[in-house]
Amino acid sequence: MSASVSHRIVMLDRGTFPPDTRLDGPKARHSLVLHERTAAGETAARIGEAEIVITNKVPITKAVLDAAPNLKMVAVAATGYDVIDVAACKARGIVVSNVRDYARNTVPEHCFALMLALRRSLIAYERSVAAGRWLESGQFCYFDYPISDLAGSTLGIIGGGTLGQAVAKIAEAFGMRVLFAARRGASEATPPYARFETVLEEADVLTFHVPLRPETRDMIGAAEFALMQRRPLIINAGRGGLVNEAALAEALVAGKIAGAGFDVTSVEPMPADHPFQALLGRPDFILTPHVAWASRQATQAVADQVFANIDAFIAGKPVNVVG
Repeated sequence: MSASVSHRIVMLDRGTFPPDTRLDGPKARHSLVLHERTAAGETAARIGEAEIVITNKVPITKAVLDAAPNLKMVAVAATGYDVIDVAACKARGIVVSNVRDYARNTVPEHCFALMLALRRSLIAYERSVAAGRWLESGQFCYFDYPISDLAGSTLGIIGGGTLGQAVAKIAEAFGMRVLFAARRGASEATPPYARFETVLEEADVLTFHVPLRPETRDMIGAAEFALMQRRPLIINAGRGGLVNEAALAEALVAGKIAGAGFDVTSVEPMPADHPFQALLGRPDFILTPHVAWASRQATQAVADQVFANIDAFIAGKPVNVVG
């Protein structure tokens, strides 16, 4: 594509970024149309004659592609791209690029915020103070909820990529023992990996940093919870669907695990009939609305990388291509 002409770009879900994120656009000449949100039935019309579309969570299906004859690039404002029909894009010669390595600080920090809050019952104590329990206690402290250190405990990490490694580095600073899980079903594991089942058996905390694929969907269910001998905390700031949510709710209520901190669900926003609805308000459960990625620094890095990907594509040297 030529950088001397003005390239029409449409962003379908600007609302998935904080209001203060700068969307400066690519360096190449362009027009950028921003839509706060886009419903499924609006997607094709909003892309219209655009050459480039930016999407975070709005699906780009074959039907959408068939109605967008000028589309040449899909710039995904996320690492995950399961909302894109990559095969259909490839058949049409449409380049799909995602963003990478922007979350190496924000997601690990969020994971440890969840771990610490659960291990030290921070939310439960804060709520009880607000309700007057401290005033009623008659002394300088009270012990209504359990408090435990992270130091000396074992962290099981499922996913050994950039985020998993970053989580491991923080864990080591806390004095935790780290176990990386080998692929589920593997009969052997080579250090630093341990067998998947071994990690489930020995972990005091489990955290997930793998993409959602057919082979990773529901990778933790009732059978896996039965292997967890140490009643671990379950932390998921990765993708909804890695842990079977009904099984998680059952395990928590039954006392098979010590607590759970999730930032993601299989359907977002979480519907009224979701199994997690019954867990809200429990002192051993924390749910945040898919914001682990969303530090100010990280969201700006995503936006900047999206436009850098577009510039590279316009220059004829696409980067971060998927599929």
